[in-house]
Amino acid sequence: MSSSAISAQGSQFFIGSGTAGAKTITAITQAYRAQASSTAHALAIGDRVTFASVVGMTEINALVGTVIDVDTDTFVVDIDSRAFTAYSSSGTATPVTWTQVKDISTFNFESGERSEIDVTNLDSTAKEFRLGLKDNGNFSVAMRVVHADSGQAACLAALGSDDVSSFKLVLPNAEVGTFSGQVKSMPESGGVDAVYEGSMNVRVSGDITWA
Repeated sequence: MSSSAISAQGSQFFIGSGTAGAKTITAITQAYRAQASSTAHALAIGDRVTFASVVGMTEINALVGTVIDVDTDTFVVDIDSRAFTAYSSSGTATPVTWTQVKDISTFNFESGERSEIDVTNLDSTAKEFRLGLKDNGNFSVAMRVVHADSGQAACLAALGSDDVSSFKLVLPNAEVGTFSGQVKSMPESGGVDAVYEGSMNVRVSGDITWA
């Protein structure tokens, strides 16, 4: 049986570095994964969009969705709109612009771990627990430090900000992992007969969406 293993070589890492022009929305479905209609939107899987000015389905306004499927004039986001009011008219979806972080040599996702909730009571014969929300931990990369690289510069700027940033990892087989987080640290080091190297540690906030 042939292997389905994915080579990591050729993977690309990006940080959200601004916003592009808003896409005009003409319809949104009430579905587990909302589908929005927007003529020739040119969005791609893994893009992140913020909805605004939607009439009718006002619950979606200000929500950020990750694009998980696309067609020429429609796109699907990871937003459950089943309980939202029916779409009436208008609206925009403003996408994040991405800047590639160059000279990455390795990357690592921590395994998601759920917290433990102690539910032991006086009738218990042993400690009892329930599992809480999943903590997706940290995402880290090792890199060759290039201060002139716009992606690395954007990460340094994020290190000095309290804002939550958007990130995405694109694998060679076109799978895209998108997540939010804050840059915690970016140490750098060098030495004799050594390349000037660094790393970055991102605290993941919320879910990681793969599409």
